[in-house]
This record gives sequence, C-alpha cells and structure tokens, in this order.
Amino acid sequence: MTTTYRAIEALDGAFTLVERELAEPPRGQVRIAVEACGICHSDVVGVHNLLGSHPAGTAIVPGHEVVGRIDALGEDVTGWTVGQRVGVGYLSGHCGVCANCRRGDFVYCTDQPILGDTVDGGYAEYVTSRVSGLVAVPEEFSAAEAAPLLCAGITVFNALRRGAPLHGDLVAVQGVGGLGHLAIQYAAKLGLRVVAIARGEDKRELALKLGADEYIDSAAVDPAKALQELGGAKVIVATAASGASMSPLVEGLAVRGRLVVVGVGNDPIEVGTTSLVFGGRTIEGSLTGTASENEENLAFTLRNDVRPLVETLPLEQAAEGYARMMSGAARFRMVITNN
Repeated sequence: MTTTYRAIEALDGAFTLVERELAEPPRGQVRIAVEACGICHSDVVGVHNLLGSHPAGTAIVPGHEVVGRIDALGEDVTGWTVGQRVGVGYLSGHCGVCANCRRGDFVYCTDQPILGDTVDGGYAEYVTSRVSGLVAVPEEFSAAEAAPLLCAGITVFNALRRGAPLHGDLVAVQGVGGLGHLAIQYAAKLGLRVVAIARGEDKRELALKLGADEYIDSAAVDPAKALQELGGAKVIVATAASGASMSPLVEGLAVRGRLVVVGVGNDPIEVGTTSLVFGGRTIEGSLTGTASENEENLAFTLRNDVRPLVETLPLEQAAEGYARMMSGAARFRMVITNN
C-alpha cells in the first residue's frame, strides 16, 4: 500500500520536488489521487505568497485546476464514493455558515480554502478537499482537457453569462491567450457575434478558427472605435493582466454595455465618468464560480465541443511548465499529468 507521495513545494518562487507522508483526509473532506493539474497564472499568488495567506518561510504546494479520483473518504462524507472522478478548482469548498454563504454567495465565502495558496494544491500526486468544493467530472473528458476548465473555463464562462448577452449580441473578448482562447469558443457556441481583440496580426487566424467573427488588432487601430463601428459591444470580457489595456475598451461598449474583468493586473483601470454615466455602462470583476456552476460549465463544453489547447508535462517538470506559462510562451494551457 502507498504510504508516501510526490509533491512540488514552492517557497519564495523556488520549486522543490519532495516526498511526503500520505495522510487520511480530515472530517468532511476527501483525498484525491491527482490525474492532472493545470498551471494557471493565478498560481503566482501562492508561489510567491503575495497575499500572505500562509506563514512566511513555509512552503506551499501550488495548483488549483485538479482532476483525479477519490481514493479515501473522511468521516461524515456522504454522496461521494471511492473511485469517483472529481475535480477541484480555485475554491476548495465553502463553509456554508458565514454571512455570504447564508445569502447563497458561495464564491465569496469568508472561510474557504484557496487551493495552492491557503492549503496545498494539485502539483502533487494527491490532494485533499472539502466535499463542498468537489466537481463531478464526466468520464468523456481526458484529465488534461478537463483540468483547465475548472478555473480558466468557469471563469470566462461565468463572465460571459454575467453580462447577460442575448443571442446574436456583439460580444468582445480581449486577449487570445489561456483565458481568451476559451472565451472565444464559449461565446461562439452561445450564439453570440464574437469579436476578438489582441495586439498584432499573428493572432488573427487562430481567433477566427476558434469562432471569432471579427478580429481587431489593437496595435494598429483604436479598439473602442473599431467596436463602435461594429455597433458597440454588449459585453467585453477582459482577460489581459493589464489595467492600461482595458481602460480604452470602455468607450467600445454599447449603451448599457458591460466590461467584465477577469484578468488581474497590478495597474488600475482608468475611465472617464462621462462614458459611464451617459452611456449607462458598467465595469465589474468576476471571480471563478461555484462547484455546481463548474458542473454546468463541463456539461456545456461537452455538448458544444469546447476544448482548451493544452501542453502536458510530468510532475517533475512543473517548474519548467510554470516558467513557460509565466513567459507567455505556453499555447495555451500547461497541464501537469501523473501517469
């Protein structure tokens, strides 16, 4: 019987492959044998402990796009079985009793583990999670395809739905990267008129292949003006990690249009109040989704053949995959697999 497992620990940005003792899952949690874990840009928060979520000087196992099979149940766990295929995303299970949970706002639960930041994540052969964070993963997916959908996929899927576009509405996706290449596919499958926005002509062919109807090279033209020439966007999903690149997009919104921000940058979004007030325009952030919404997302992707473009690598090469993701060289999601 296995008594130890391999994991990648991160401390101050440095990665180390270690051997750990395998422990039984706590009450109300399950232990998952990890098949795949996506490498997400948000992993940087845990890798460098940017929010001080775990004690300074202690290592954390990164990773929050986990797919695997339950291999042990903690006490009082019901409704889940050993061998069942499951996933866990950025949020590792709401508490159910805090003020936000009592209002049904589980995403903003104030007592919720963040996988790979406040608790050890999926750059490992095993991970544990609260049952409230578990997502049932259909067998039709490969583990490597399903993993990025649990964070990147649900993030843009919910962002599009939050904007409440109607069939045929003009929707823009800023960025054709790890988030954007999924957002374009979702928007097209939702029956929307899709405009992809990125810098340079090198992304045009891919954007159109993914389902975009139009492509705007923001390095060559004013993207807001180009959007207005197309009628104005009902929703713009901003995926780039740059507030400065998002600021000009507000002027490209239609009346009562909505800029939904999912890319996290260090610089602010700057906007004139006239554009907001006289156009009834809105800027809002959108953070991932609940476990049940993640299951809706997986069902939608299966029915509509939405798939991430992934590059896979073994656990021992996690540091290389993380570096490739951070450099922008990944096309488009790096995924660690345990074979």
